[in-house]
Amino acid sequence: MGKKSDAGKREQMPPTGDIALVFGKNEQGVHILRRRDENAPIEAGLLQPLVEGRPISGELISMKQRADAPFLYDVKSEMGAPEGQESRSPGPSQVATDSYRKGWDAIWGDRRGSSSRNVN
Repeated sequence: MGKKSDAGKREQMPPTGDIALVFGKNEQGVHILRRRDENAPIEAGLLQPLVEGRPISGELISMKQRADAPFLYDVKSEMGAPEGQESRSPGPSQVATDSYRKGWDAIWGDRRGSSSRNVN
C-alpha cells in the first residue's frame, strides 16, 4: 500500500519577514502590531493615511493583505522615518540661543542674582 497524502493537513508555519497584524481602528487611523523580521521584537503602531500638505510623521510603508489571514499583512518599508523623529517630545521645540538670552536679560534683567530693574 502507498502512503497517504498529507495535502489535506497543512502544517501552520509562522509567517516570516516584515508582517503586521491589524487589531483596531479609530478616527485617527488603524492600530497594528508589527514584527520587522523573525528575530525582531513586536512593535505597536498607528497607521494614518497620507494627506496632501500634511507632513509625514514616521515611516512610510505599504501593506499587502495575506490570502490565508484577513488581518495579517506583508509590510514593505517605502521610506524610513526622518532622522531624530523618534526622540521628539509632544510639545513645541524649546530654542534658547545666546542672542535670545541676551535679549531676555536686556528686558527682564539678569536672573543670576541681580535684582536691579530697568527704572527711568
